[in-house]
Amino acid sequence: QVQLVESGGGLVQAGGSLRLSCAASGRTFGKYPMGWFRQAPGKEREFVSAVSQGGGRTYYADSVKGRFTISRDNTKNTVFLQMNSLKPEDTAVYYCAARSERRTHYSGSVYYTESDYDYWGQGTQVTVSS
Repeated sequence: QVQLVESGGGLVQAGGSLRLSCAASGRTFGKYPMGWFRQAPGKEREFVSAVSQGGGRTYYADSVKGRFTISRDNTKNTVFLQMNSLKPEDTAVYYCAARSERRTHYSGSVYYTESDYDYWGQGTQVTVSS
């Protein structure tokens, strides 16, 4: 079982930046493809960004491309989401997710649907004021 704990959320003005972190338990973090999703009030959870096991490949939703950057530090069992030029429409609870290594057969794969992931954190609130 993998436990994920997000941090770094908060209140920021439009145009500002935040850096989210997701710390994972376990000794095989480097084998998990990781992703970030978000859920705004009254909306379904949506994909934000994903990173491959080694961090060499990333993928972004069109809505955040060019503003958000995903990265990971496998020595610290942590994945990050750097969010710049934030907009009010980025307001949401942000979740990190991990895909089991048992389901991952190619190290360069990235995944962008909820069903691709097996473990989820509790989420961290990001609020962007206008």
